[in-house]
Amino acid sequence: MTTRELLQMPDSEYMNEAQLAYFRAELQKMRAEIINDIRITTDHLRETPRAADELDRAAREEEQSLEIRLREREATLLRKIDQAMKRIQDGTYGYCDVTGEPIGLRRLLARPTATLSIEAKQQAETRERSYRSP
Repeated sequence: MTTRELLQMPDSEYMNEAQLAYFRAELQKMRAEIINDIRITTDHLRETPRAADELDRAAREEEQSLEIRLREREATLLRKIDQAMKRIQDGTYGYCDVTGEPIGLRRLLARPTATLSIEAKQQAETRERSYRSP
């Protein structure tokens, strides 16, 4: 199924088997890419020899630090992907955790791990900003 075909489906068919299969495949693809990236980074970090020069060592450590931070973010995304896969299995995928309303295909296409509708997400962000100190 293509994105175009997905978007052309009537609202009455929201989260039918074809749509769930589409998002399941997308999530599995994302998961495989992240796992591959983590494996590549791990191999790269193991193979990197120690530099004798302090400047080279500092540059290499900074590069490794950035790679590790990126992989930590991907690990968080990996957990969200696994949660989305569980929601597909239990029939709650595509529905807002707060309101129970459909999240919408366009939002899910942009962020397949979304758990909130746009309105609920905006409200959560507004609350978060109001609780932060200036």
